Amino acid sequence: MKIQHIRLGKVRIPLKKPFKTALREVFFAEDIIVQVVADTGEVGFGNAPPTLVITGDGQQSVAAAIQEVLAPKLMGMDVENLEGIMTTIQGALHHNYSAKAAMDIAVHDLFCKRYGMPLQRFLGGYRQSLQTDLTISVNAPEEMVEDSLAAVAAGYRELKIKVGTDAALDLKRVQAIRQAVGSDIQLRLDANQGWKAKEAVRTIRCFEDKGLDVELVEQPVAAHDFAGLKYVTENVETNIMADEAAFGPVEVFQLLSMRACDLISIKLMKAGGIYNAVKILNLAETMGVECMMSCMLESNVGITAAASLAAARKNITRADLDAAVLLAEEPVVGGVSYAGNQILLSEASGLGITEVLGWEEI
Repeated sequence: MKIQHIRLGKVRIPLKKPFKTALREVFFAEDIIVQVVADTGEVGFGNAPPTLVITGDGQQSVAAAIQEVLAPKLMGMDVENLEGIMTTIQGALHHNYSAKAAMDIAVHDLFCKRYGMPLQRFLGGYRQSLQTDLTISVNAPEEMVEDSLAAVAAGYRELKIKVGTDAALDLKRVQAIRQAVGSDIQLRLDANQGWKAKEAVRTIRCFEDKGLDVELVEQPVAAHDFAGLKYVTENVETNIMADEAAFGPVEVFQLLSMRACDLISIKLMKAGGIYNAVKILNLAETMGVECMMSCMLESNVGITAAASLAAARKNITRADLDAAVLLAEEPVVGGVSYAGNQILLSEASGLGITEVLGWEEI
């Protein structure tokens, strides 16, 4: 089975409501879709949601990286030579992690279709379903309370609360949500780099002193501030998770060597795909550090790939894979399905995706 053709397109999917963080406000999920076609006619699907404020990748740069660099290098390669293809993808150009991730996912999909196995089983097969949290966008406290109560009513037991815009207001937000949802719901806070190190320590200690029982705080300081992240980790009781700081295997190795965080958030679009995500996971597991599989705002293509890895490996103990739930419509046919807060993996080969409706070919 050889790679014969690579098609590229895009979809623009409205969100149910605006997605707001300390970094951005988004009204649509814009996803680059890749189809890697084999000489047998089989198609592997991949995707890349351009996220300029995090990965630095935009639609045009992702498309150019695939069309001008990656596609020509991969054309004609044997799909069975997975290691060779992955090495080619990662070595083809600097950065451009989302473009690499899209190609990586599509080839993994095709490889697993070649051998008739679900991607989740190929990657480890640890479990067939997993539990995700639901993101609560940063807004006025009363709106966040309303959104949190709706999430709990829908069956979610873990809420990912966006904070980081104003430390004093963040405290009011978390207090109001905790009072509204009660003590049985896990609250995960995501500051999206919104605080300085000392400000983060003061704020998190306030959460602790008021007994708000926060499970973890994700990326409290700027991505490049490894020393600041370590300072926060060492000066609070709450678990600190690295996200934007934990881009790829090299950055994660540095964070783990410094003991700069308690947990690692893995995103395929940061890592450059499944190949590097597995390296990150192995590093973390070796150091006794648990991981959360997370996502950008993307279609069910990327969510299915991320969920397949999350379900496959036991050291991924948390999942933040709610992007498909936030969409007003889902153009992807096949892949994972949702039952409340449960993500159910398909038994179909590869990602189990057969079509992406309404995509505009580039």
